[in-house]
Amino acid sequence: MGLRLHNTLTRTKDDFVAIDPSNIRMYVCGPTVYDFAHIGNARPLIVFDVLFRLLRHLYGESHVTYVRNITDVDDKINARAAEEYPHLPLNEAIREVTTKTETQFREDVAALGCLDPTFQPRATEYISRAEAPTDMLRLIGQLIERGNAYAAEGHVLFDVPSMRDYGKLSNRTLDEMVAGARVDVAPYKRDPMDFVLWKPSKPGEPAWPSPWGAGRPGWHIECSAMAGALLGETFDIHGGGIDLVFPHHENEIAQSRCAHGTAVLANYWLHNGFLQVEGEKMSKSLGNFVTINQVLKDWPGEVVRLSMLKTHYRQPIDWTVKALEESERSLSHWTEIAAEAAEPLVPDEIRLALEDDLNTPRAIAELHALAGRKAAAELSGALDLLGISAAKFRSWQEGRTKAVSESAGDVAGLVAARVAARKAKDFAEADRIRAEIEALGIILMDAKDPETGELVTTWEVRR
Repeated sequence: MGLRLHNTLTRTKDDFVAIDPSNIRMYVCGPTVYDFAHIGNARPLIVFDVLFRLLRHLYGESHVTYVRNITDVDDKINARAAEEYPHLPLNEAIREVTTKTETQFREDVAALGCLDPTFQPRATEYISRAEAPTDMLRLIGQLIERGNAYAAEGHVLFDVPSMRDYGKLSNRTLDEMVAGARVDVAPYKRDPMDFVLWKPSKPGEPAWPSPWGAGRPGWHIECSAMAGALLGETFDIHGGGIDLVFPHHENEIAQSRCAHGTAVLANYWLHNGFLQVEGEKMSKSLGNFVTINQVLKDWPGEVVRLSMLKTHYRQPIDWTVKALEESERSLSHWTEIAAEAAEPLVPDEIRLALEDDLNTPRAIAELHALAGRKAAAELSGALDLLGISAAKFRSWQEGRTKAVSESAGDVAGLVAARVAARKAKDFAEADRIRAEIEALGIILMDAKDPETGELVTTWEVRR
């Protein structure tokens, strides 16, 4: 059957036909490095890493080029830098924030089992770059020359009405987009939907020289420039979260197509669904905002990765502790069997599942079936293709068991304190202690003594 992908552009599941089978090209929008990436950001990282691995498996490792950018110029970065380093000049403060955040991002992504992309460019490297045929300044100049952009009061804006099929990706009319978007009202705009390609910098902010005055690029033009420079005017796959369809990806398409005079930017557009935490939208105001780094303090990357893949990438996902616990139990069973494999072997059932629009729930069902048959080689190969390291998971498990063993006295003391709290009917304290114990990787089991009727609590290391 071959690889089939659900294409946001066509709204159908399409057969994948490469522009050049010897050079499959994929671009995925990366982080804006003003804060540590949250657990919702982990989803596209993992989803498109699975696709990257599948493409390498199907076409050969050297025949796939994957670009995931770093946005290092943005209003949020400026604000965070001023807040965290008020004693430093803003440029220095920005460098501190972006370096720290990008370093943590790379560590977190590696812990999730993601391969390094072929290229991971920083946006600031492509504002003005002599060797890049599509740096941001040149793209903006081309758009002005073609009548798709105009300069006004130190800004350059894309003229949305100049593109007849603008809105094709999000399938919205201009009226619908105006109604549904947060449109910046500005007297220098010709149309409310026109968006910024270049804007003047405020005093103290980073600024680059340009024909339109010192300033910095708009967000959308950054990805157009990096994708064009590293992948060409038209490439195979563009990916990202569903929240990026409009306006970011719509505007990317507009800029790139109008600047280059091409019919498409990417042939296939893939978007992953939203993530909720325990049934609620993640937000700092609800107190359920959690970073990848925080999750990795309690769970290994392999458990996080499997939990993400249990839901099809296009569907919304509910991020729960229960799902993490289930993933850990599954991996404990699977990796024990896979350890017996002499040589990993990717079974056809797993490949076919992933070729069907990355159907990871079906692939995971196959993993359970392989474990039931004790098919060690196939199980090992399937885990490898999904980017799950059996060796790293087993190492984490052994390390935790050792740590719990060494602190058995502390655990026993916590268990006794919880029993005492329950007897005193201080259930809030008992629940707090239970959470502290379970965070150590311990399972508590409460039962009544059949003779005395008293509550007896036993515990074991979670496996």
